[in-house]
Amino acid sequence: MLPTDVPSAHLGSSVLLLLQLLPPTSAFFPNIWSLLAAPGSITHQDLTEEAALNVTLQLFLEQPPPGRPPLHLEDFLGCTLLADDLFASYFGPGSPSRRFRAALGEVSRANAAQDFLPASRNDPDLHFDAERLGQGRTRLVGALRETLVAARALDHTLARQRLGAALHALQDFYSHSNWVELGQQQPHPHLLWPRQELGSLAQEGDPTCSDCEELSCPGNLLSFTLLTSGYFGTHPSKPLGKCSHGGRFDQSSSQPPRGGINKDSTAPGFSPHHMLHLQAAKLALLASIQAFSLLRSRLGDKGFSRLLDITPASSLSFVLDTTGSMGEEINAAKIQARHIVEQRRGSPVEPMHYVLVPFHDPGFGPVFTTSDPDSFWQQLNEIHALGGGDEPEMCLSALEDAFLTSRVAALTQERRCRVTFLVTEDPSRGHGRGRREVLSPLRFEPYEVVALASGGEVIFTKDQYVQDVAAVVGDSMADQVTLPLEPSVVVPERPLVFNVDGLLRRVSVRIHGEISSFWIRNPAGISQGPEEGQGSLGHTRRFGQFWMVSINDPPQTGTWEIQVTAEGNPRVRVQAQTSLDFLFHFGTPMEDGPHPGLYPLTQPVAGLQTQLLVEVTGLGPRGSPEDSLPHFSHIILRGVPEGAQLGQVPLEPRGARERGLLVASLPPTLLSTAGPFSLELIGQDGGGRDLHRASPQPCTVVPVLLELSGPQGFLAPGSKAPLTLRIASFSSPQDLNLRTSVNSSFSLTSNLSRVRLEQNESAWGRLWLEVPESATSNSVVMVTVTALGREASPVPPTHAFLRLLVLAPAPKDQLAAPAHSPGPVFTSVNPTLRPSPLVTWGRAGGGLAGNPWWGTVGGVLLLLGLASW
Repeated sequence: MLPTDVPSAHLGSSVLLLLQLLPPTSAFFPNIWSLLAAPGSITHQDLTEEAALNVTLQLFLEQPPPGRPPLHLEDFLGCTLLADDLFASYFGPGSPSRRFRAALGEVSRANAAQDFLPASRNDPDLHFDAERLGQGRTRLVGALRETLVAARALDHTLARQRLGAALHALQDFYSHSNWVELGQQQPHPHLLWPRQELGSLAQEGDPTCSDCEELSCPGNLLSFTLLTSGYFGTHPSKPLGKCSHGGRFDQSSSQPPRGGINKDSTAPGFSPHHMLHLQAAKLALLASIQAFSLLRSRLGDKGFSRLLDITPASSLSFVLDTTGSMGEEINAAKIQARHIVEQRRGSPVEPMHYVLVPFHDPGFGPVFTTSDPDSFWQQLNEIHALGGGDEPEMCLSALEDAFLTSRVAALTQERRCRVTFLVTEDPSRGHGRGRREVLSPLRFEPYEVVALASGGEVIFTKDQYVQDVAAVVGDSMADQVTLPLEPSVVVPERPLVFNVDGLLRRVSVRIHGEISSFWIRNPAGISQGPEEGQGSLGHTRRFGQFWMVSINDPPQTGTWEIQVTAEGNPRVRVQAQTSLDFLFHFGTPMEDGPHPGLYPLTQPVAGLQTQLLVEVTGLGPRGSPEDSLPHFSHIILRGVPEGAQLGQVPLEPRGARERGLLVASLPPTLLSTAGPFSLELIGQDGGGRDLHRASPQPCTVVPVLLELSGPQGFLAPGSKAPLTLRIASFSSPQDLNLRTSVNSSFSLTSNLSRVRLEQNESAWGRLWLEVPESATSNSVVMVTVTALGREASPVPPTHAFLRLLVLAPAPKDQLAAPAHSPGPVFTSVNPTLRPSPLVTWGRAGGGLAGNPWWGTVGGVLLLLGLASW
């Protein structure tokens, strides 16, 4: 059943499912937490996700999957569109949608954050308030342009942030202006066209509203055909006769003419024009679909798929030590790199792009990035050993700075990137290379810290096993879940226990270290030892002191045990493939306006009321009976790395069950002190059998809230940009030093280097970022601020990261839409940039350039990571 009130010739076939996606009521509050204030509403988050699903379906319909039958539109009509169903239909049953939903979550949270961030929540240009419609359109188009440039620069985190900001403004236009009240049935035809006229706009002296003393104000707009929007708050002040935004948080609505015109929610107390919010939501959804479709047309299908992590492939990065002593390892790494590239070329897991970072004592770079495997291989082939230090400790020196180690660990959590170090050749042993000293046994501790924080590992092996172990580790990081072990580390004479449920396939056990022996036992009591080859439970491969046991499919369900006898600290990891997994993020309730909702947090903050939001993926195919769907009841919190249970919290469902949204309040005891912890999701399947999933990466309760915000827009070469810093303590007094860092060649100054805070106290600071004239346009700069406890106040460091885009201003004539243009258009800053292949050069220092990572240290060090877990 197709909608009859949306002409497809005008909007394109990508919107044909619009009315199937909208529930009976709609609203424009930030996220699902807002539903407590306006039950039955749909939020900015919902509009964003539904629009993305619409355009993703259109992509799937137009690009049939290789080796699978094409999708048919009629199979999706009349149904709620879900990411799990889309991915199962396109990639095959059981194909996980987790990474796509994680990327879409980044966009949705960036959208919601516009109502909470100090730099954006009260800016009328970012919400189409205060009749600043032309200025709002300029900022909207600018944010979409920045999305394109950031995506082409391969910084998809920044691209998703800018896309979220753009969609928020776009959706606000239909709720905050009187476009709907003017009787319009389609999105504004020129809102995405930078140089086209918006129409007849109300001028400064034109009265727009009459007085309304009720919560509901259906007739307060004066009879005219001019486009207007409401004023919010006191800045700017509302002129005589003008409309207010309205609602309980709007101070301007108490000044004549009272009332307001916003259509944000179903609740009259928040939205005086609540009766029109469904019409506004339809247009906002159509406009959001147009924006996503526009990005797809500009980025191409491959670039658009990268932006939303639609394809299962990730990025592949190689970090090579090119110092004079590393000739053998460089050649070995080249062979391994060629093997990996060729193995994945043309497959579903072919990397989206390749990154090459040469390391040479004491520096590194330049960074080479390309989406073309042949260009990557050509560049890799030109790398040779250079002069430089030959001490392996030089390769570790960067991370041996405790501050930098902490920052890298925090960045892996902020980027949700899993990092595994594969180390060959113990640097304390000579092997024919004269070593002047035996290195400290703690020399690898920084890597342990980063691996633990990211959910990765440090694996030691030998040169002859590098290729085999790397292949095992690389394959295990693609769309696999890690099963929780009890206890979480090997304890002498005590078995490790894990649970296997009926939704798991390709279960594997990895064991490495100074192993004497081990056995694995299934629920039926059948055991298998370390002998290579096919055994009673599965197939065992051994590469030195690294064992990989692939359990036969289907694995027996129930409780399994592993017993390990070893010296030192052996490591055990159990992984499996499944579509049933979960995403999570944190937020703190905001009830003081401009809209109620949940302010997104990267990590929980000590003493701050924090909500945990869980999104379960892979619940089951569309149309499954309610009682057959898995049900999750609570979350177990465990300390890291010791694994002690810190408590458990009940989960409450939000919205339709098939969406898998759950919320929980973190206990005050957990939030009273800073430190790392992990999450385990506990529930049952439709048959009452236990289900157990663990988060792939630990979380950290940080001691203070650190917010860093910059200009809403891009930086021009030669400019100076002010940044705002807020630091707040909610648990105890703090005496902190502040440290800042930025990409080389950029200058960063601050007026705040030390701060003392009492409980529930905040401090504000100002930073100035100077962009050199020589800064490369279409590049990304990252600013980091770290709060460190002073000697008298030792607390774990807290980090804030801010990504900003360096972009040359576009000439005015580039912004004009051609007269014959059939739809909204943008102009690329650099017309030579094509969707594929992409090649960029830059200096290292802007954060994690790509995932997974590979590199060399001492012998060969390989780092692998999986973004958007």
